[in-house]
Amino acid sequence: MTQQNRLQLLDSALAERILILDGAMGTMLQSFHFTEKDFRGNIFAAHPVNLAGDNDVLNLTQPDAVRSVHEKYLDAGADIIETNTFNANAVSQADYALSDPASVYELNRAGAAIARAAADARTAQDPAKPRFVAGSMGPTGKTLSMLPSVNDPAYRDITFEQLVSAYETA
Repeated sequence: MTQQNRLQLLDSALAERILILDGAMGTMLQSFHFTEKDFRGNIFAAHPVNLAGDNDVLNLTQPDAVRSVHEKYLDAGADIIETNTFNANAVSQADYALSDPASVYELNRAGAAIARAAADARTAQDPAKPRFVAGSMGPTGKTLSMLPSVNDPAYRDITFEQLVSAYETA
């Protein structure tokens, strides 16, 4: 199905009823109690920094778990599921040494593919009620509005241009 067709289906669905958005992906993923080894999987076995807590990396190392969360929300009646990409941007991934453009792209691509597959499978089961995917972009651990040092009120850890670039890449 093309993006244009999906947008037309979304417009039609919105004209007919209130659509339900899924819930918190991170909270659901925490219920799996993944260890550092689980976050790393085979892909990141030799990665130089800890990955525990990087839920976005689970798109690559634990895709079945991510898919199962999407399916639980679809089972609960969600019409729209969000990609597991809340922190899949260069600024947030810097904490995990995964801020390079190729890693950020792959985290986002995998998250979108998992969500798309789950939504398409559910739509195929019930074509009268199409399911949709929304990209998820959360805040970073950096802010422009608060100063990190009272001794230098003008200093910020990041610039507006750096934030824009991080979100454009994601």
